[in-house]
Amino acid sequence: MHDLKSIRDNPEGFDAGLARRGLEPKAAAILDLDTRRRAAQTAFQEMQARRNEASKQIGALKKSGGDASALMDEVASMKERMPASEEEDRLLGAEIEDILASIPNLPAADVPDGPDEEHNVEVRKWGAPKEFAFTALDHDAIGAKLGLMDFDGAAKLSGARFVVLKGQLARLQRAIGQFMLDLQTTEHGYTEMDPPLMVKDGAAFGTGQLPKFSEDLFKTNTGHWLIPTAEVPLTNLVSDEILDEKSLPLRMTALTPCFRSEAGSAGKDTRGMIRQHQFHKVEMVSIAHPDKSDEEHERMTKCAETVLQRLGLAYRVIVLCTGDMGFSSRKTYDIEVWLPGQQRYREISSCSNCGDFQARRMKARFRPEGEKGTRFVHTLNGSGLAVGRTLIAVMENYQREDGTIEVPEVLRPYMGGLGVVG
Repeated sequence: MHDLKSIRDNPEGFDAGLARRGLEPKAAAILDLDTRRRAAQTAFQEMQARRNEASKQIGALKKSGGDASALMDEVASMKERMPASEEEDRLLGAEIEDILASIPNLPAADVPDGPDEEHNVEVRKWGAPKEFAFTALDHDAIGAKLGLMDFDGAAKLSGARFVVLKGQLARLQRAIGQFMLDLQTTEHGYTEMDPPLMVKDGAAFGTGQLPKFSEDLFKTNTGHWLIPTAEVPLTNLVSDEILDEKSLPLRMTALTPCFRSEAGSAGKDTRGMIRQHQFHKVEMVSIAHPDKSDEEHERMTKCAETVLQRLGLAYRVIVLCTGDMGFSSRKTYDIEVWLPGQQRYREISSCSNCGDFQARRMKARFRPEGEKGTRFVHTLNGSGLAVGRTLIAVMENYQREDGTIEVPEVLRPYMGGLGVVG
């Protein structure tokens, strides 16, 4: 959500931000509605003031025996006209809110411009892509040879974009998630949470999934939405709250199943586990002071990177251009891990600073120490990491020529000391 006052103060700057997103100017249309709404509000207030004044005059005239009929007609006329002005104010306000709710966040000044992912900019790399003395296989080929990854069985149960993991491979995925959660809580200061997996409309609106991206979500017959990421429930824990400045930053993490319809992804990643309707992810959420959110963004990204470093997986960090950023983000770093089976880097984490965009939608504020007023917090979210994609990366980078998978050292305590899968 955007600040209407800032649009009034700097409409050119607002439209310039939209242009960087590849969108048409909207400030003039918004301000026209705003002008009409404020005129309706003024008309209502003036009629209300005049009605109160006339009512007093009527009382005085009646007390003195004078004729108050003209004033009484005037008051009656205003009573008839006031609801129309009030309704016009409500309708114009709702129209403005609908428009503002549909406009994405404006990009930060240091975000590179560009229409699509081809214009993303690499920030840094870590590690070297692993080389093999044999032909590296995709994770789905490895899983099939081991008999531990069943797509056909999952399709029988649920259709496409689902998988059944078995035995040691199922345990390896569980170990990865537990390792990530332990790292983020014991070393990086995030508080472990176990949030609901279904949320109401207000929560999905607060983080920006509604109203524009409802097709990306699964909706239950009770009206709840299955969470696409734990960002939604964790961030909304501060909705309609006024926080103490000393409590910031709040850092939360959760390992949850996530559910996405993958609308618009027909034909993309149809093989394997890269793009699933159901997957596990460790999510990190920070509720930060506005003056500290850029610093928190860098910190969060490093927390996600640490997972890959401990697993010994080569990766790169890129900053997304204006045309590739998510709806709620003002700046996003994607972390891409090297997959030998595909001979390319693939996204495994996305860390975003949303500024006050989500906070305005959620009415999440804090009270600066020593001040009477409040300010909106800044919200940040990032994967720490996507568990299924990390499993893919481990399988492909630690595959052996005999078809088995070496278990990375950091995961062996979670595997009961097991060193090889298969």
